[in-house]
Amino acid sequence: MHSNYRGGQEWLELGIPLTTGSEEACKMYDAVVTQMFTFKNDETLGGFEGTFNRIKQADPNFVMGHVMANYLEMNGKDGLPSDIAKMKSLAETTPGITTREKKHVHAVDLWFQGYMDKAAAVWEDILVDHPYDVSAISMAFHSYLFRGKSYQIRDVTSRILPHWKPSTPLYGCILSRHAFGLEETNLYAQAEKEAREALSIEPRDAWATHTLCHVFDKVGRHEELINVMEKTQTNWEYGTNLACHNFWHWALGAIELGEYETALSIFDSQLTKRLAASESVFNLSDVTSLLYRLEFEGAAIGDRWRSVSDMYKKHIHDHFSIFYDIHTYMACLNSDEDGLADKMMESIQEFIRNGKGDNREITAQVGEKVMKAFEAYQEGDYAMAVDLIYPVKYRLHELGGSHAQRDVFNLFMIQAAIRSPNKAHHKLARNLLNERKAVADQTPMVDRLMAKVLDFHDD
Repeated sequence: MHSNYRGGQEWLELGIPLTTGSEEACKMYDAVVTQMFTFKNDETLGGFEGTFNRIKQADPNFVMGHVMANYLEMNGKDGLPSDIAKMKSLAETTPGITTREKKHVHAVDLWFQGYMDKAAAVWEDILVDHPYDVSAISMAFHSYLFRGKSYQIRDVTSRILPHWKPSTPLYGCILSRHAFGLEETNLYAQAEKEAREALSIEPRDAWATHTLCHVFDKVGRHEELINVMEKTQTNWEYGTNLACHNFWHWALGAIELGEYETALSIFDSQLTKRLAASESVFNLSDVTSLLYRLEFEGAAIGDRWRSVSDMYKKHIHDHFSIFYDIHTYMACLNSDEDGLADKMMESIQEFIRNGKGDNREITAQVGEKVMKAFEAYQEGDYAMAVDLIYPVKYRLHELGGSHAQRDVFNLFMIQAAIRSPNKAHHKLARNLLNERKAVADQTPMVDRLMAKVLDFHDD
């Protein structure tokens, strides 16, 4: 992270004029986007909350300050001074406001209404003329990640990266985002090369390390994944919710190798502690996914569901991301509180009836079926679980998240098929495992699961 934040003139030289008379507001805007890209809080400013307080003090009517606060609050940054109505009013009344800034306001408003794809299109439009607009880059990138659009995740940075110079602040962060997009579109060698280049620029680039985790997982280099995480831990364990997510990747590598105690140790020493500090729904999904994967493997998880169950209650009515909603529901199914899962399913069905936006559409078409599949599995109706989730197998990416995050649904499908009394499902389980083996040959988990199929069934 660079320590000297950029003022108005420096932003103007990049073609990003900021409509404010306050130099401090311009610098604090840079502080916001820097913390956003690096996943590292600037504790000298008090993190995001302290930085936005400084923006408010410097210029309470700074439109891009309101844009960033609203966007980040909608993405799980609680406690920020969000106010959609005020942001829109300022866009209409601020003298000299640029067309680019008005587009940002429009995009955030679309996002707020649930239209992520339309919002991303506006941010993409901004980037045509303003390739250095780091807010538009990040917002478009994460919109696509929320929607599971792998090629768009890659292409949004592919289009702007040639405009950037290595000397430009945050260049390495842009490069590591591009590397991630390459990984999500199966270009693993190129993704690894760019992630390592980003780390050569900034060894503490937590997103670049995160990208390496994805590459190693997809190509079956799990021992190398664990080795890299052990050796570089002090570079990426700082700060915000990405560190928790990187520990989750470390635990996944351990599970793949059958090292369940290592995964449980990471859960106990890192994930629960960091989740308690952030209460981020992003990290809640990590915790849920990890516990399910451990249970799939037959690991004894004890009362660990109870240790996190209270954190899910406040999210049962969120419905801004079906990926997170499904994980919340998965946790509710394991809650000690009677009726919590039923309450969430009722809320989901109400959202389908009366909600709007992209998330409502994919919830109705795919998400509800996946949730009901988990419910059936929990009740021991494994055949029904398969019958619900398998028909939407090739739409699971629409739920959002990365390939690694969504893989819990694929593993769930395999486990349900193995346990089903339907002989056709046993053959399906073997075929699904053959698919995984074809992608990465060095997959100890697949070998264990194939042995499990043969042990359970002789048909």
